[in-house]
Amino acid sequence: MKWSADPRILREPVHILAFGFGAGLMPRAPGTFGTLIAVPIVLGVMHFGWQVHVAFAIAACVTGVWICGESARRLKVHDHPGIVWDEIAGFAITMLGAPHNWYGLIGGFALFRLFDIWKPWPIREADHRLRGGLGIMLDDVIAGLFAAAILLVLTHVVKT
Repeated sequence: MKWSADPRILREPVHILAFGFGAGLMPRAPGTFGTLIAVPIVLGVMHFGWQVHVAFAIAACVTGVWICGESARRLKVHDHPGIVWDEIAGFAITMLGAPHNWYGLIGGFALFRLFDIWKPWPIREADHRLRGGLGIMLDDVIAGLFAAAILLVLTHVVKT
């Protein structure tokens, strides 16, 4: 899908958040750029401990339903490619299962992007069946859960 987003849309706070502080304006791979924006945010949150990280991930998901839904409604485009708040929330979930080192970060990034792009079942079902903010968010939440689960298993296997 060829698309464009006028940078002037970032005059509205809901679009600033939905478009990942401008990362979603990238004409190619906005989801990847949205995830790149998530990296320093999530690393900063991780610094405050697991409970804060969990609280942030939950808050990002819950508020993301409204943020993504409202941005899509105002743009009159369901799941506009530039809406990347869902990537930020999904990556926050992914990193709950990652070891706190550089290969956990790289592995988390790669696994999250793999599941977000590939969309195996049930991610594809969530992406196609649901509308509004929940539909925009849920596929990335599930992708984050899949990636986190794999990271947890790999971390356990490598340690034993």
